[in-house]
Amino acid sequence: MTEAALGAMSGLRVIDLTRVLGGPYCTQILADHGADVIKVEPPAGDEVREWGPPFHEEDAAYFVGINRNKRSIGLDLASEGGRIVLLKMLETADVLIENFKPGTLEKWGIGNDVLSKKFPRLVHCRICGFGADGPRGGNPGYDAIIQAMTGMIAATGSPESGPMRIGVPLVDITTGLYAAIGILMALSERQRSGKGQFLETTLYETGLAIMHPHTANYFMHGKPPSLTGNEHPNLVPYAIFPTRTDNIFIGVGNDGTFRKLAKEIGKPELGTDPRFARNKDRIANREALRAELAAVFSQHEAEPLCNRLLAAGLPAGPVQKIDQALTNPHTIARGDIIEKDWYKGVASPIRLDRSKPSLRRVPPKFSQHAAEVLGEFGYTKAEIDAMVEKGTVCGPERKR
Repeated sequence: MTEAALGAMSGLRVIDLTRVLGGPYCTQILADHGADVIKVEPPAGDEVREWGPPFHEEDAAYFVGINRNKRSIGLDLASEGGRIVLLKMLETADVLIENFKPGTLEKWGIGNDVLSKKFPRLVHCRICGFGADGPRGGNPGYDAIIQAMTGMIAATGSPESGPMRIGVPLVDITTGLYAAIGILMALSERQRSGKGQFLETTLYETGLAIMHPHTANYFMHGKPPSLTGNEHPNLVPYAIFPTRTDNIFIGVGNDGTFRKLAKEIGKPELGTDPRFARNKDRIANREALRAELAAVFSQHEAEPLCNRLLAAGLPAGPVQKIDQALTNPHTIARGDIIEKDWYKGVASPIRLDRSKPSLRRVPPKFSQHAAEVLGEFGYTKAEIDAMVEKGTVCGPERKR
């Protein structure tokens, strides 16, 4: 098998001390593209193994969905012996990623000041809630709480519903994405300097960073966003409309597109109506335009209408449930669902031409690869058995 076929990150070794979502999401991105990700779990395991039902055997779907292509070892880092094993693993590692509370590694004597001197080429990434400094430095972070604190919940929902949490853990996932990008940046810089570095991504900064266009609007006019439901604060029409069968979403980004939409639905006069001709006019007359469009769309079936609009280059899509999305012909044709043994998941969306992502390992059982991994680092079977007996290294049973 060629190097390219192994994946773009083939040859990269990642020691993953993270739990829950942001960190594991980040390392799955790297693992899908060939990185050797060694997932180091505490004696109780990654807690999202328990976040079910549904379960596969003892592991929740929540865990299964973000931990493929990794090897697991249970290691008690609170013990001196566990930290000695970790340091041995870091001798050949390119990346260390962790999401301990700031100060935890320092308390154990393995903070970045120590690691950067001992392993000068190591890229050390920390994911945390608020960072180590500032008034909330060291505080724990949770997706929904950050959504609340960064204005996300206040900007989501309708006047009828009131403020609402976004239905996916957007902050956690995006923090994982930023962490992956930061790691790749640090590795790129290492090619020039020969040195690793410490990087940090926080849930709080991520929450603020993805609040576009609300932050830009606020900086411009000083007004916080109002609740607009499914509609866009800066574009009209950009909303859900009912049809004779299902709901559809229409999104129009400029005046030319709106005129094209008006013509395509048999109402060309809407494109030149002074109330709707420009985007700022459509915003001022949002409800009047909604009524005009709703009257037209109510005469059509959702899927044929969206197919016709999309074919004409217009942004429209049926509002589908997850089962419809996962079985959609386009999803199937693009190979977006991957399977191995009992496992099924959504493929990596990063499609490189030569170095393709792959599904090599199903999500690991707790400490499934302890003996395999430690053997690669030079430990004998007797030494491994002794560490398991002592509790430094965990066997397949988690401490609950």
